[in-house]
Amino acid sequence: MDNRKGIIISVNLIRWFSHPNIPPSLDRKNFVYVQVDAIGIGLANAASPFLPVFLARLGGTNIQISLLTTMPAITGLLFALIAGRMLQRQKNVVPWFSFARLLVVSSYALTGIVPFFFSGDQLITAILFIWAAATLPQTIVAICFSVVMNAVAGPSSRFELMTRRWSIMGVTSSTMIIIVGQVLNNIGFPFNYQIIFMFLSIGGLISFLFSSRIRIPDNPPPVPTSRMPINTRINAYLKDIWSNKPFRSFILRRFVFLSGAAFAAPLFPLYYVREVNASDGWISAYTMAATLSLIVGYFFWSNQSRRRGPHAVLLWTTLGVSAYPALVALTTQDWVILIVSLFSGIFQSGVDLIFFDELMRRIPDDRSAIFVSFAHSIQFLSTIFSPLIGSALANVIGISAALLISAGLRLTGFILFYFEDRRVQFPSINISMR
Repeated sequence: MDNRKGIIISVNLIRWFSHPNIPPSLDRKNFVYVQVDAIGIGLANAASPFLPVFLARLGGTNIQISLLTTMPAITGLLFALIAGRMLQRQKNVVPWFSFARLLVVSSYALTGIVPFFFSGDQLITAILFIWAAATLPQTIVAICFSVVMNAVAGPSSRFELMTRRWSIMGVTSSTMIIIVGQVLNNIGFPFNYQIIFMFLSIGGLISFLFSSRIRIPDNPPPVPTSRMPINTRINAYLKDIWSNKPFRSFILRRFVFLSGAAFAAPLFPLYYVREVNASDGWISAYTMAATLSLIVGYFFWSNQSRRRGPHAVLLWTTLGVSAYPALVALTTQDWVILIVSLFSGIFQSGVDLIFFDELMRRIPDDRSAIFVSFAHSIQFLSTIFSPLIGSALANVIGISAALLISAGLRLTGFILFYFEDRRVQFPSINISMR
């Protein structure tokens, strides 16, 4: 009987995986490729939380650890608009997406290799150099991801696609984090971190093999334009974007909220290592709790969006995530942080879904790469300054107080979303399969 139940569950999981509830006009193979790609990225994501922890244990300073967050933002701010215009002119962005992702994930393998050749301050510098070089493909991935996922899902299936994708990523990451915790606890430093970084980088190859098979409509041929001075073209470009009121309203409010999130990004690993004195096992447990609860949250908020509408989901999730850094700052008990991480993941999953959906439904389909690149440029602006300010303030007022400031910034973002004018008209979206 138990074997029969196991077979039934397995069949249902396979059916859920390969038979999404999507309109007949959309390609089911694309859906499957997106989900298998998620397995590869789930492997790589299991390494992500431990990169700043690794630097902290190597003796990295607050500023050096914050560079892991600010370096991609600086590159993105400088090159996102250029990359967006370049990608908009490409016949298809999928090859750029899959290869750039492979380069980024390969950086984990290099991070695991360099301790064989460097130590001390030189090792920290080498690791920062690796991730500085990865920032350009990271910028391309950030732009291409929204474009590709939106093209695969269409305007009616974004919650469906991303719920499945991020749930699979969550299961994969959670499973691997359990293994990572055992490796970190039972093998000596730094070889334990080297093993997990090199092994989990295999996810990049899996991602490349399947994401490169995704088929989306080609971009329309670029419209020939008369030669104009560069400042005239930039002004026309920015005016076109800024005239889209729904888009402008959302990204400005999102900027405030994400500034609060970026403010705390380098503070959490520092707080766990220096204030809580948490072991690698406990840090793995925090990460696993947040990741597992993400899976529950994706399905819950997807259902709530259908029942109560996207604006209600936007408000509840941004409010819930706002409380997370404050609750962590008020305790040094491992089990309390574990519970807080569990609930934070539920709300964070809703933020992931709603921010993606709200952004893409405000963007004209025929100019998606340009609009997405501009949205990321605004986001990168906050990601540059917020972590540096957070790290600097933590040196003066303490990590706990800095985490409370992060909570206040997030709460301000929630308030701005609460008072957002919901009567604005969205741009018409061209959903024809070119």
